Amino acid sequence: MVQFDHLVQLLDSEGNRVNNPDYSSSLDDAALLGFYRDMVLVRQLDMQATALQRQGELSLWAPSLGQEAAQIGSGRALKAQDYAFATYREHGIAWCRGVDPVQMLRFWRGTVHQSWDANHHRLYGYQIIIGAHSLHATGYAMGAQYAGRVGTGNPDQDQAVVAYFGDGAMSEGDVNEAFIFAAAYNAPVVFFCQNNQWAISEPTKRQSRVPLANRADGFGILGIRVDGNDVIACHEVTMAALDRARSGQGPTLIEAVTYRMGAHTTSDDPTKYRDGADDELWRTRDPIERLRIYLTKKSVLTDAIAAEFASEAVNLAERMREGCRNFPSPDPMAMFDHVYAGPDARIEAQRREMQEILAKEGAN
Repeated sequence: MVQFDHLVQLLDSEGNRVNNPDYSSSLDDAALLGFYRDMVLVRQLDMQATALQRQGELSLWAPSLGQEAAQIGSGRALKAQDYAFATYREHGIAWCRGVDPVQMLRFWRGTVHQSWDANHHRLYGYQIIIGAHSLHATGYAMGAQYAGRVGTGNPDQDQAVVAYFGDGAMSEGDVNEAFIFAAAYNAPVVFFCQNNQWAISEPTKRQSRVPLANRADGFGILGIRVDGNDVIACHEVTMAALDRARSGQGPTLIEAVTYRMGAHTTSDDPTKYRDGADDELWRTRDPIERLRIYLTKKSVLTDAIAAEFASEAVNLAERMREGCRNFPSPDPMAMFDHVYAGPDARIEAQRREMQEILAKEGAN
């Protein structure tokens, strides 16, 4: 069982504010209500996508059920000029960066290489290879540093990068190499690890005998552990780490302790490797419910507003279903586009082979 003694927490599981000597929150009620709306809609997005996969409309889906606070809290801490690099589960980050949920589905339907314009949204596309993008994020952060976009004191220019990954990625070589480069070059990057307790079927306790945030010390990186189901704490901790990065104070590793309520992906059966006891425990720590309780006690979240958000969620689900089922079939030749930055003889040979195959099918 995860111990919460040394976690940064500003809102406990019963919806009560917690005083913390190192972190406070200047978020007003309107901002918190916005976080609540975000989490409600992102959960609906996730549930609808899971249902579409079960209906055969998507090839695969990686659920984010239970991890909404970590993603919304950190995602809303990003500034417009910042850049995020995500795994296959950061649907909440994509939401925060303005990606249309219908467009998110295109990748999982298997009809496009990438669902959105990465430079427009300042969000790298879904990364399937575990931990590989941590090096991309570090390299981009070093590039921003060399380009003079760090430590200038200009809040509209100074730039930071966030690399999102799970606890399983902490055992990957790429992530540890990224830590080394980030520390050595004082890169403006925040490593945001969502410790959801399970790397597919491997529990975190088998990967590390110490909290994952403690590993930061060995690399010369600041390590912070936060309650990943507390959206306020996730926001404040990430915002502070991003401010440090933008001002030239270097990288931070944030371990957001949360729980993957659903399966690893829709091809996984979690009942094969875990019992229901932890599931029941973590349901009492639901990130949406604790914020709902807090906002309701303050009379910020009324029945009318809750009903409005629920209606918005229903409309979102309907739009996702309609959009997904009306995706046009892709041009078979499009698979050869944008594979490399320039021409490649192997790709061109494969392109010609596919053209011949299609020509023969057309002739028949």
